[in-house]
Amino acid sequence: MNEQNAEIKPYVIGLDLGGTNSVFGIVDARGDIKATTAIKTGGYSNVDDYVAASVEALQPIIEQVGGIEKIKAMGIGAPNGNYYNGTIEFAPNLPWAHNGVVPLAKLFSDALGIPVALTNDANAAAIGEMVYGVARGMKNFIVITLGTGVGSGIVVNGQLLYGHDGFAGELGHVTMVRGEEGRACGCGRTGCLECYCSATGVARTAREMLAKTDRPSLLRDMNPEDITSLDVSIAAGKGDELAKDIYEFTGKMLGEACADFAAFSSPEAFIFFGGMVKAGELIMKPIREAYDAHVLKIFKNKAKFLVSGLDGASAAVLGASAIGWEV
Repeated sequence: MNEQNAEIKPYVIGLDLGGTNSVFGIVDARGDIKATTAIKTGGYSNVDDYVAASVEALQPIIEQVGGIEKIKAMGIGAPNGNYYNGTIEFAPNLPWAHNGVVPLAKLFSDALGIPVALTNDANAAAIGEMVYGVARGMKNFIVITLGTGVGSGIVVNGQLLYGHDGFAGELGHVTMVRGEEGRACGCGRTGCLECYCSATGVARTAREMLAKTDRPSLLRDMNPEDITSLDVSIAAGKGDELAKDIYEFTGKMLGEACADFAAFSSPEAFIFFGGMVKAGELIMKPIREAYDAHVLKIFKNKAKFLVSGLDGASAAVLGASAIGWEV
């Protein structure tokens, strides 16, 4: 980072663009988030409306730090984000980027008049953990984000893994259930990890378990279509056995997937990030147990299983802002 430039333009904007919410933060060179704002990601029919709404939401916090002349650049962490091209490409959970390639970095750059860089949302979370979080000092780790979808940011030898086209690290779309029984995924395939271990996957598991059995559950008091992963977590916390089994099923599948991921990069740690990890040991215990039961012998007892220590969207916002300094 050019220190003189940082004094002239002391801030960058970080955008954590999730399937549900878009969280913006204005960040200084020390990694302090000075101001935040947010909009709903899916509330817009096309990307131009989304960018316009984002810029409108940003104006008050930009003025709060002294105006756009104080902003060096913007960094974006987004689903299916391509770091090389500044595009979002065929993102299953974004209605305005579902069926094509969206040049989001250019659209924001044109609208704000500053340079903009973009990367995958899980990669942004990995950068945030490496610079500010539990991965400080680590050179080999995998961040797994459990939100509307399942994302992953893979760091090998201290560098993010992008692959030749910018899309390496789509671990949420490894196939866990093959054949006709596999759930349909928004990516167009079936049986993806994301279909089972995202927040939406947990809600779907709840509906399936409620329909297949007559076991008593606090969840039966709800309209099945209204059930969320938070409802399942609350019920499990109250001792609901069916809700506990839902997390057991989810954690077991995640642990089995991590056992396979270890064979690829032998990470020092798996770091879990997102709203679902607030369920704590309800999900972490079956992850560890399934990993230990399935991992190749040479990898046993080597990887740590950690929960992000950064609050809310901070990891992704900070990670996204970090690439803003490099533009």
